[in-house]
Amino acid sequence: MEAIFTVEWMKQVARQARAEGRLIGFVPTMGALHEGHLSLVRAARQQCQPVVVSIFVNPKQFGPSEDFSKYPRPIEADRAVLEAQRVEFLFAPTPAEMYPDGFRTHVSVEGLTERLEGRSRPGHFRGVTTVVLKLLEIVQPHLAYFGRKDAQQARVIRQMVRDLNLDTEIVVCPIVREPDGLAMSSRNAYLKPDERCAATVLFRALGTARQEIAAGERDAVRLVAAMRKLIDAEPLATADYVEIVDADTFEPVSRLRRGCLGLLAVFIGTTRLIDNMLVEEVEDSGSSFRVSL
Repeated sequence: MEAIFTVEWMKQVARQARAEGRLIGFVPTMGALHEGHLSLVRAARQQCQPVVVSIFVNPKQFGPSEDFSKYPRPIEADRAVLEAQRVEFLFAPTPAEMYPDGFRTHVSVEGLTERLEGRSRPGHFRGVTTVVLKLLEIVQPHLAYFGRKDAQQARVIRQMVRDLNLDTEIVVCPIVREPDGLAMSSRNAYLKPDERCAATVLFRALGTARQEIAAGERDAVRLVAAMRKLIDAEPLATADYVEIVDADTFEPVSRLRRGCLGLLAVFIGTTRLIDNMLVEEVEDSGSSFRVSL
């Protein structure tokens, strides 16, 4: 694996790969790699060569009171993991390389970023879309891989790519979970032992909604109430939001319909975790739904 630290170096590698007619796959990360990241790497390797993985803890997507300074940065361990996955290139720029003196340009996607994560984390999506656009322009991938755990982020990035006519296809891959259902996240490392047990309440809440849907419940308000009741009963959990929304517009729905997302953001102690379920109408049926956790 070749480690690349400058924008120009990465662009030269990308230009050469494209000139050779090779299909570039890209997995953007902030490091502290876990099985969720590696599932994206494996998906990229099945379709592409070379595969580029970036590790960049992006300061522009963290709020003033968020965890930028303490976000885990085990770069040597991450490099070893990527070597084992036979990744061809690691792109690991510094903040100064990505945002040099005089940097003044930011990217905003309107209409999808004001609610949910956007409401709870002002400025977050502007930081995400700015860095992702820069990374896509630098790496020039044919395919870029994102996880469905960050469902709103994936939708925002797809909108940006479409609106700006970028030459990259966004591939959204399934959520990867621990054996007890907790969605894998680098922030899980913050959890104390009792908090780690409590954190399963997110998955249990989504599971409750799935059971209610299987039993015939279609009222989104009742489903939200059932999830919130379970979360509120966990002493270490504080719900930020619990909603069922249209998977395209991210506006709330009153009844289930084709293409909905159940979205959770929950504080476990001081650690904020997110999770979701995808609700899809079964083909050729107006009343049956498939729920993916």
